[in-house]
Amino acid sequence: MRQEPDRECCGLLAGHEGIITHVFPAENVASDPARNYEVAPREIIRLMREFRAAGLEFLGIYHSHPNGENQPSARDIGLAYYSEEAYFILSPRPEAPKPVRAFSIRDSRATELEIEIV
Repeated sequence: MRQEPDRECCGLLAGHEGIITHVFPAENVASDPARNYEVAPREIIRLMREFRAAGLEFLGIYHSHPNGENQPSARDIGLAYYSEEAYFILSPRPEAPKPVRAFSIRDSRATELEIEIV
């Protein structure tokens, strides 16, 4: 995944039995990609078809916060449409104590998940 300065990157995550094995980068089509992310619905459908064809499970969504803390913003929480999947927020900043964080977002509440990166 390549991070463009001052632009959020985003994509979908897939794998098996809760283990992410595949990263599918997506184009950020948000009107203000420096502050928001949005994956085009057509691209989500295309990626979901790829998952099914490869026998993969949809496990999460990722995006970056290039200019801030990697915790869910109010906008992130409000747009969390997939309540069963994890939301990963990346920080490209070298001083970030946790460059990758994951959250469960349900009922307008975000709870940080424990993740293991191997």
